[in-house]
Amino acid sequence: MAHLILFNKPYGVICQFTPQAGYQSLKDFIPITDFYPAGRLDADSEGLVILTDAGVLQHKISDPRFKQAKKYWVQVEGIPDQSDLQPLREGILLKCYRTRPAKVRLIQQPSHIWSRNPPIRFRKNIPTSWLELILTEGKNRQVRHMTAAIGFPTLRLIRTTIGKYTLTNLPPGKWKIIK
Repeated sequence: MAHLILFNKPYGVICQFTPQAGYQSLKDFIPITDFYPAGRLDADSEGLVILTDAGVLQHKISDPRFKQAKKYWVQVEGIPDQSDLQPLREGILLKCYRTRPAKVRLIQQPSHIWSRNPPIRFRKNIPTSWLELILTEGKNRQVRHMTAAIGFPTLRLIRTTIGKYTLTNLPPGKWKIIK
């Protein structure tokens, strides 16, 4: 029977067990062998990473053909309005591909968000805002490329949900096994 690990990946951690100079790895947090990430998050992104001990399940979670919805909280520089967000809803042309349409909305800063170390850059004269963005694909640095393409660079990125799995009650750096 396949098992899953839900892990709240902190900022600065790479999504692999093999150490890399200058970064913490999954091995620094999860002392269990024979589990592999089903998808990845960049070192400068935070939030939900799912690991599994079953290759078939790993493929089903991470392959875009299965359209697992992934929800992100995205802190951006500036305050977009609805017309700024519309290209994301329609699918936006990036350098090498057109994204699938995303669900996106402005949200208040999540009240239960943890502090990040190091904190994001702060600019006295430039406000920030938060988006909730839901994708059914996940190309390399896609969310960051999408928000930059509409003129609102990503400052902080937290994945909160993959399919039916969420970060609920899982602090940064902690993990739990689901059977």
